[in-house]
Amino acid sequence: MANKIISVSLHLLFAVLALISVEAIAHGVDDSTRAFLEQNQGVQFVPFLYIGAKHMITGYDHLLFLLGVIFFLYRSRDVLLYVTMFTIGHSTTLLFGVLSDIQVNAYLIDAIIGLSVIYKGFDNLGGFKRCFNWQPNTQWAVLIFGLFHGFGLATKLQEFQLPADGLLTNLVAFNIGVELGQFAALALILIVINAWRNWPSFQRFSTLTNTALMSAGVMLMGYQLTGYFVN
Repeated sequence: MANKIISVSLHLLFAVLALISVEAIAHGVDDSTRAFLEQNQGVQFVPFLYIGAKHMITGYDHLLFLLGVIFFLYRSRDVLLYVTMFTIGHSTTLLFGVLSDIQVNAYLIDAIIGLSVIYKGFDNLGGFKRCFNWQPNTQWAVLIFGLFHGFGLATKLQEFQLPADGLLTNLVAFNIGVELGQFAALALILIVINAWRNWPSFQRFSTLTNTALMSAGVMLMGYQLTGYFVN
């Protein structure tokens, strides 16, 4: 049973890494969603709710960061606290970025999101204490990186130059969808991790898992920086 749980967990993680290397690495928007956003007029609450949920569920960079955040959180209260900090961060910059029309280079923002994944894997491995004899405030780090994750979402919406008519309502719907998608993804992740934690192998394989997490962050960051310097 333990081996099966480990196998499923690791296969899920490496499947995510494989997908990252293809098209999901940069918040991909499928053709039907792109067509809808380009032609959208007025309030479209339900469609934006759906798009937000789908974007979070397929937003592998966001989910990898959240995986790292909750990996060593054993109490429901702590999970709620950290997820709330992340939610406050990305909701603030998502709404503020689009409504204020703050233009940020998408490659640089996504590179910072990749850095957030590296940070969390490194932090989970005890890297800061081992290498620097110092530990950053994890709650503030999650909030700050949440702000950058929100700007990542905002830059994708800004690409479509959404009309002002119904914009606020549509953004609220999109943000609610993001939260629903985040909740669904986190529920699945927590089920797998909590089942795995019941076995001694969790501690042994935690190093491998967080090393893979860092590797995914390096891939994300490298890809985006390459895009920034090439384009």
